[in-house]
Amino acid sequence: MRHITHSARVTTPMPYVALGGRMQNIPVGPVLIESYGKRSIDIVWGVDGQNFVSLPIEVVETARDDGRLVLLD
Repeated sequence: MRHITHSARVTTPMPYVALGGRMQNIPVGPVLIESYGKRSIDIVWGVDGQNFVSLPIEVVETARDDGRLVLLD
């Protein structure tokens, strides 16, 4: 399985559905984007990388296309 990591920046809060159905936001700021060759992509954020969410590829691509998520490398 191929593992790819990119540095990125969230430019506006990105909503997602957390466990239990609650809406949460990925905050504005730096994130890591990790792909393991599956249909979802992990987004990692926080001072120590303590927060993450797995999102469908389509959601991440839409955020990128809308400018809410900017790849830095």
